[in-house]
Amino acid sequence: MNHPTETGSVLPEEDLDAQVDRMLEAAMGGLTPHQLLVQASLAESAGVEEKAAAIAKNRERALKLLAVLEKTQG
Repeated sequence: MNHPTETGSVLPEEDLDAQVDRMLEAAMGGLTPHQLLVQASLAESAGVEEKAAAIAKNRERALKLLAVLEKTQG
C-alpha cells in the first residue's frame, strides 16, 4: 500500500517503513528500548523521592504553624 506525503506524492510501503524507523531511532536518542525503560524508571523514582521530600517539608511547616496557632490561642 502506498501512502501520501506532505507534498502529496506517494511513498511505497518500504520507504514509509524506513522513514518511520529513522524517526523512531532519532526519538530514542541511540538508546535501546531496555535502556529507555531503565532511564524512565529512574526518572520516575527520582520524582517519587522529590514528592516524598516535599510532603515531609510541608508537614513540618504545618506542624510549626499549628504550634504557633495553639500558643496564640491558649
